[in-house]
Amino acid sequence: MRSIILDTDIGSDVDDAMALAQILGSPDLSLAEVHTVYGDTLLRARLARRYGVLAGRDLDVVPGVVEPLSGRKIWWAGHEGTLHDGLESETISADTAPERLVDRLREHPGELDVAAIGPLTNLAAALVLEPEAAGWIRHLWVMGGSFGNEKCEHNFKSDDVAAQAVLNAGIPTTVTGLEITQQVTIESARLERIRAAGPLGAALGADIEQWWAFWNETWNVPHDPVAVLALSCPELFRFSEAGRVTIAVGGERAGHSTFTPDPAGSVRIVTGVDAEQVAEEITARIVAAGTAYAGVRGEIDGDRA
Repeated sequence: MRSIILDTDIGSDVDDAMALAQILGSPDLSLAEVHTVYGDTLLRARLARRYGVLAGRDLDVVPGVVEPLSGRKIWWAGHEGTLHDGLESETISADTAPERLVDRLREHPGELDVAAIGPLTNLAAALVLEPEAAGWIRHLWVMGGSFGNEKCEHNFKSDDVAAQAVLNAGIPTTVTGLEITQQVTIESARLERIRAAGPLGAALGADIEQWWAFWNETWNVPHDPVAVLALSCPELFRFSEAGRVTIAVGGERAGHSTFTPDPAGSVRIVTGVDAEQVAEEITARIVAAGTAYAGVRGEIDGDRA
């Protein structure tokens, strides 16, 4: 059992919500907290909290930094949270994510993994507060970048300053880039399995369909679930040797990522994936999260009857 903090920009691309549900359905992971980042982090926190409720979990959710260190304009799809009524009633921590992250790492040095599936602003801010925190993270799992090509991935581009700072802080890190995640897709058959998985599955299925409609597609790439699954199922992935990742800061190539092998480096990247098995494992874990609570609720309702 690995204890993990999820740092997420949940609410825009549906893959963040999928990753959260996947973690909740992973018997090998214990979700310590959820931290939100980028844009309306309070709304994102309430949405993450709501997904916990749908899974029968009392999640500790902490809103984080709103503005990226890069100063870049925030991309906002406009549909964030619109399918979830009454989000303002969800109870959210009064703390802020960078401070909470430092506190938790100080309390449990070397015991917590961090999965960062949005811009790395919270982590960069935490390292400013306490530089020693870099040595307290057991392992950092990042969805970001695109290696061996000219693409500038959204998370790194949104806060290139934070990405450069975090990836050069000496934290043991695994980065999963677009060239890997884009090999995996979720299509209609798997959507139907997700939708049937209790209240959590129904809500997530609706959010997936909303994202598909936003792009006029009938499938999506589960970028963030792929990156998180590299922790749980490393046998489905191939990894580079140790090295360093550099991020282009500013200009037209802001956020462009380059990996350089270096035995003294602290970062590795994912270099290969069993795409079909990864898609199946992601789906199965999401379904497990939804059906487990649906089964419990069914037993309770049956007892009451």
